[in-house]
Amino acid sequence: MPLDRNQLAQRAALELKDGFYVNLGIGIPTLVANYVPSEMTVWLQSENGMLGMGAFPTEDAVDADLINAGKQTVTGVSGHSFFSSADSFGMIRGGHIDLAILGAMEVSQEGDLANWMIPGKLVKGMGGAMDLVAGVKRRIVVMEHANKRGEAKIIPHCTLPLTGKRSVDMLITDLCVMKMDNSQQRFVLSEIAPGVRLDEIRARTTAEFLISPVLAEIAN
Repeated sequence: MPLDRNQLAQRAALELKDGFYVNLGIGIPTLVANYVPSEMTVWLQSENGMLGMGAFPTEDAVDADLINAGKQTVTGVSGHSFFSSADSFGMIRGGHIDLAILGAMEVSQEGDLANWMIPGKLVKGMGGAMDLVAGVKRRIVVMEHANKRGEAKIIPHCTLPLTGKRSVDMLITDLCVMKMDNSQQRFVLSEIAPGVRLDEIRARTTAEFLISPVLAEIAN
């Protein structure tokens, strides 16, 4: 059975490490904040000028003035801080963020990313996405494997305007996990969601990809 949004966030949270500085993109990636292990210190950073985001607030704990870059209300962990967006982007461009977990509309077989232009919608710009893919040490994309029309999102070449070329290190979708093999510039299928068949992944992926000799079941 394909993973739901929260299960995707749980799987992405397994990539966190103690002491990491992490930026969470808009959409499913923001849910990762709810699954940071209690025994782990992870500093979640937001482009609008916050370091130390916590889980989403309960209804009685909402502070309308405390928001992330997607204008969602958030909480802060002990020691959280606020600063200008210029300082925030300085962290990103200076290579001080260990991991970015982002969403995507399309990802190419070589790891190109398109995640800012929404077809048929007027957008103000790509925000911090271009800076994140260029300045962060590792980039993970969390998304549904196909779009709402059932069309593949992991494709040979992106058709939408790019955010970055060869910028995706790992893909976590509702069907599987794929990791980029930089020597061959192709994703390697390494984990499959419970109950999902390999031929289903092949049918919903138009990009070329490799298959690990050992396929694991996605753990949460």
